[in-house]
Amino acid sequence: MKVGFGSDHAGVELKLTLMEYLKEKGYECVDYGNYDANDRNDDYPVYGRKTAEAVMRGEVDKGVVICGTGVGISLAANKVPGIRCCVCSEPYSARMSVEHNNANMLSMGAR
Repeated sequence: MKVGFGSDHAGVELKLTLMEYLKEKGYECVDYGNYDANDRNDDYPVYGRKTAEAVMRGEVDKGVVICGTGVGISLAANKVPGIRCCVCSEPYSARMSVEHNNANMLSMGAR
């Protein structure tokens, strides 16, 4: 499975940690930015949309987006037609979002 990742500066460290973990499990990961945790001029909607559009184009199978709370970037992702991005902070909600709501993206808060 190929998973796309996007984050603002607040989510860069968590994003990189998750990508490393999934790569060890055999997943292919694609990073759609932000790449710099010190770049406070970034804009989370850019990375939420960029990752969501990659999911819809079929470049990746699923998407994970991360900002400070997970809320703002999920709202940006959900503006892309066909995206169902859920904010989850524990495994049960993530699993149920996929099984019952057909979620194709997960959003998380890094703070």
